Amino acid sequence: MATLFVKNMVCNRCILVVENELQAMGIDDAKVSLGEITLDQELDATQLSNFTTKLETLGFELIDNQKSRTIEQIKNLIIQQIHHQKEPLQLNLSDWLSQELQQDYNSLSHLFSEIEGTTIEKYYIAQRIEKVKELLVYDELTLSEIADQLNYSSVSYLSNQFKKITGLTPSHFKQIGKNKRTPLDQV
Repeated sequence: MATLFVKNMVCNRCILVVENELQAMGIDDAKVSLGEITLDQELDATQLSNFTTKLETLGFELIDNQKSRTIEQIKNLIIQQIHHQKEPLQLNLSDWLSQELQQDYNSLSHLFSEIEGTTIEKYYIAQRIEKVKELLVYDELTLSEIADQLNYSSVSYLSNQFKKITGLTPSHFKQIGKNKRTPLDQV
């Protein structure tokens, strides 16, 4: 059993692209999830080199050190929670990440800040704001429903945080929003 960690694999489409590349290489037993590939057996040196090159042409990157793996795991857990889960967190962010990664939150926080130049909390907020933007552009939910869905304590808190991050009110963003979204791997 071998596990590979992949940077910038942040959505279901990314997973599909990586699965297709593995299948093209004749590897059908891979389990691919956000940022991670689990194989029944190790790739040989030639396969690994070819796969690494192909990933890079697609905008992905294999991660080969533990610090980078941990950072990518934190990012992928947050992305998964905000963009792909229907239920909000039952724990606070720090307890949840500690539990999921089986590591002390202070260590995770220090590592993340050191490598990424921002805090886990700011990254989490940025992802939440991107989800708010997405939902505003879709124009299917009211701001109150968006606040509920993303577990904001109030519409006012969501609006204030949105304006602080984007410089726009949610209603103004909704009017001009289609060109203001940021791809998840660039947040």
